[in-house]
Amino acid sequence: MFNKKRRLGRKIDSIKVGEKLELTKKIEDKEILLYLGLTDDANPIFIQHDYASQTPFQKPIVPQIMITGIITSAISKYLPGPGSTIVNQNISFPKPLFHYGSLTLLFETTVVNEEDHYLELKIEGKDEFGSVVVEGTIGICPPYELKPIAYNSGAFENF
Repeated sequence: MFNKKRRLGRKIDSIKVGEKLELTKKIEDKEILLYLGLTDDANPIFIQHDYASQTPFQKPIVPQIMITGIITSAISKYLPGPGSTIVNQNISFPKPLFHYGSLTLLFETTVVNEEDHYLELKIEGKDEFGSVVVEGTIGICPPYELKPIAYNSGAFENF
């Protein structure tokens, strides 16, 4: 178990300004219900069609924090990947994303600061009609180069 190699994301010295990543995710009821169950969020605008039909939205919308979760998951999986952590974010939601919609996210590296071990991504998310539903920037601490904690025997150094 201790000898198992962990797959980490890209180190800061391998990431360049201008790099892009694009992902598309279709939002289904299953994901929304899982989110609402996990958070115990009972906001009717997220799930009740009869309530939503009486609002300017006309139909249920995807929770904005769920969209943020999709963004942070992409950072943890792909750019820079496992081992990274978010240190700041500035995100806005100019239009709603509706149930059964598709979210296409475009990430672009805008800042790489090796000295401070910091990078920044610009994020733009559009629905299937091309409307911007999320935009902003996220500051990230990419994975660090790991120092060995064990000798070749597989035991911890201090044991």
